[in-house]
Amino acid sequence: MNNKIRIARAEVRMTQQQLAEAAGVSRQTINAIESGKFVPSTVLALKMARIFGKSVEEIFSLDEED
Repeated sequence: MNNKIRIARAEVRMTQQQLAEAAGVSRQTINAIESGKFVPSTVLALKMARIFGKSVEEIFSLDEED
C-alpha cells in the first residue's frame, strides 16, 4: 500500500505530532504509516482523510501486488 500522508501534511504545514494528536494515535504510528511499515485501520484511514479534507483514495493506494 502506498500513501501520500507526508505530502498531505506538507501541504497544510502539519507535523507528525499534530496529525497524531488530531487522529488520536501516537507520532510513532504516523511515522510507521508514512514509511510503509504499518497499514492503518479503515477507521484511522478515514480519520486522516477527513483531517486533510480529502478522500481516502487521494491519500492511500494499492500496489499492483496488493
